[in-house]
Amino acid sequence: MKYQCFLIKYAEIGIKGKNRYMFEDALIRQMKFAVKEAGDFIIWKESGRIFLKGAEGCDFDQDEVIEALKRVFGISHICPMVMHDSKEYDDVVKAVIDYWNDCYGEQALTFKAVVRRADKRFPMSSMPFAAQLGHELLQVYKNIKVDVHTPDVMLNVEIRDKVYIYSEEIMGPGGMPVGTNGKAMLLLSGGIDSPVAGYMIAKRGVRLDATYFHAPPYTSERAKEKVVELARLVARYSGPIDLHVINFTDIQMAIYEKCPHEELTIIMRRYMMQMAENIAKNNNGLALITGESLGQVASQTIQSLSVTNEVCTLPVFRPCIGLDKQEIVEISEKIGTFETSILPYEDCCTIFVAKHPVTKPNLNVIKKSERKLEGVIEELLERAYATDEVIHIR
Repeated sequence: MKYQCFLIKYAEIGIKGKNRYMFEDALIRQMKFAVKEAGDFIIWKESGRIFLKGAEGCDFDQDEVIEALKRVFGISHICPMVMHDSKEYDDVVKAVIDYWNDCYGEQALTFKAVVRRADKRFPMSSMPFAAQLGHELLQVYKNIKVDVHTPDVMLNVEIRDKVYIYSEEIMGPGGMPVGTNGKAMLLLSGGIDSPVAGYMIAKRGVRLDATYFHAPPYTSERAKEKVVELARLVARYSGPIDLHVINFTDIQMAIYEKCPHEELTIIMRRYMMQMAENIAKNNNGLALITGESLGQVASQTIQSLSVTNEVCTLPVFRPCIGLDKQEIVEISEKIGTFETSILPYEDCCTIFVAKHPVTKPNLNVIKKSERKLEGVIEELLERAYATDEVIHIR
């Protein structure tokens, strides 16, 4: 079946009030961004519906378009449709019969016909016309039956400027269109969790920037390339990301040399959060995002997270906080980041891991240890900020 256009359904946007048009417009912008490489398309909205079709002369790959739309937050369902110009009764009936033949042939199926008559000039109202279409199909296909409760096929006919016919509803990702809920800074490492966290917050309409802390020569250029690739994979859903790459080596070495080794991870995380927050504020970011999951490692106990949070004034979003590792892995596999995340190129968080890290840090003790960095850390932070390499992920 060659589909000519697509009906795009949304869910959460529909409960918005007078500003619903803003969310619809944001969704259309994201759709245009998603399908631009698949061809030239026309997208318009009409009576709570969004439609997409190829521009005149555009011969597109419908599977490619569907895959692109399945990565657009805000879409609940994608409905491939055929359309017909004539709204004469006999022409509509023939179009429906032809559609059934192309899609289902002689299969023994149950169905329900549903008509939505947006064009009130059409002489027959929705329910009687749906019943009549069902009757016409039963006359042609003897091995099909009507089931209004749990049909195998929900046959939809929309009568608008043209007649649109569809029966397939492909699940979209749901959520809210990216850009409708501010911008936040993702602390992106080379692991499994942080790309998932970015995906989950982007699904709530948040635009993403990202910060990656690089520690050459202890982390290789391949580790950086891995993170850039992870940002690219997340950007398929979130839209463009500005990835800030910060050289963290000198700060990490100073912490290693001057602070107790069991506190290395906590102190390192505090400086990372502080730096990421400053970068976020300089780029209109309103929150931080991390991939932390409660109790997964020593730095993610409730005591550790409390001490880490103390350096932040922006809210910190941790969407993976209540998920176990397998649940996070399943999401990473779904969004296509898992295979890249498990490549054996370690980030700076895994290079300097203490043998016996503190799991219940005391804030006063941590601050006392950090005072050993006074007179050194200020210059190191300034030098680290100066290394900020911004990679535009599109």
